[in-house]
Amino acid sequence: MKKLVVVSGGSRGIGKAIVKKFLTEGFDVAVCSRDMSKLEELNHAENVHLFKADVSVKEEAEAFGAFALSLDLPIAVLVNNAGVFIPGKIFDEPEGNLVVQMNTNLYSAYYLTRSLIGKLKESESAHIFNVCSIASLIAYPFSGSYSISKFAMLGFSKSIREELKMTNIKVTSVMPGATLTDSWAGVDLPESRFIKAEDIADTIWGAFILSKSAVVEEIIIRPQLGDL
Repeated sequence: MKKLVVVSGGSRGIGKAIVKKFLTEGFDVAVCSRDMSKLEELNHAENVHLFKADVSVKEEAEAFGAFALSLDLPIAVLVNNAGVFIPGKIFDEPEGNLVVQMNTNLYSAYYLTRSLIGKLKESESAHIFNVCSIASLIAYPFSGSYSISKFAMLGFSKSIREELKMTNIKVTSVMPGATLTDSWAGVDLPESRFIKAEDIADTIWGAFILSKSAVVEEIIIRPQLGDL
């Protein structure tokens, strides 16, 4: 029977690489983004299901969840990937930067996971991957509100790991360092200085295919030359 992978924020970067990886491995994928034109670039197969949503908005995150449920497939994987980075210092940044990043980087995962948890529990086995950040572990200069939101995302991930430990659902927190995505557009650094998005997708796949009795709780992946 077909199985479904649900990915938020999958039109570019890490999310797009994850979508492509699971499509290649034969899964159906439900994927959302605010940018439908970017999503449509993925629509090359019957097993990809596209949905336009801004998951920083509660109602739209829940609508994406309802869309995934409407496909009536066992959910094997949920990837909470949607995120936004707005640089700035806490005391200098415009009012609202923290709210925007909390809504996108934390609450999107909170509402989407809650909307799908019943279906995940019905699956023979399931796996939730929460894409956090190295900034979940270390606060960086000019990234104050972003770091706050990503620390919170790691806390969410650790909490649901404890709550779901005795179920069929694994939970993995993924902490990537600098990855070659649009967030770094215009930076005068060679590609070799960054992690490839495909490396993160492959790492997630490796954690997913372990036996039922093992779970990788945390993945930390950095550029070989260290953080930027």
